[in-house]
Amino acid sequence: MSVLPSRFIYLCLHFLVLYFQLQESQQTTADFRIYIENHTRNPDDLSRKQVRIYQLYSRTTGKHVQILGKKVNANGDDGGKYALLVVETETFGSHIRIKGKESEHYICMNEKGKIVGRPDGRKQECVFVEEFLENNYTALVSAKYKGWYLGFNRKGRPKKGSRTTQRQQEVHFMKRQPKGRLDPLEEFRFTPVTKRTRRARRLKANSKRN
Repeated sequence: MSVLPSRFIYLCLHFLVLYFQLQESQQTTADFRIYIENHTRNPDDLSRKQVRIYQLYSRTTGKHVQILGKKVNANGDDGGKYALLVVETETFGSHIRIKGKESEHYICMNEKGKIVGRPDGRKQECVFVEEFLENNYTALVSAKYKGWYLGFNRKGRPKKGSRTTQRQQEVHFMKRQPKGRLDPLEEFRFTPVTKRTRRARRLKANSKRN
């Protein structure tokens, strides 16, 4: 009779330990999730940023996104000074800010879904999230207004965010290096080895020995 109470007490203690471990695990997960969300939505000035310079080729117009100041369109020429974009990527996720290198204005989307250029890009309206598509294009959705994309019509004019979807060609872009600047991957191309190159290498090696 004395064995049963001891086993019962042991089982109760075992379940209590498991319960407290589960509560601690859930609290840690929740705290980490909140930490990530806070740093993603409101990144401070001390967060590490990756800065890149490239162009955004518009699938609709066949030209590039350019920031002229308050006005933004997709009629920029390849290598045009207003088509050079400084893209700031935040530490967490694919949240980016897009600034014109020449105009120093950021692409932003207001509450009406209108695309405008602003000198201060710290607000959430100026943050976009990169979505990588299967067709090798990239879509940019507003971080503040869910489901509203950066897009341009055939004339290069901005579309209202509320009238866009990810499947529309108007919101598809491709990253391109500025005209005259090689893609970083181009520098690592291998030189094919032929009979002529082998012979040249042998002659060069023999001349060094002599």
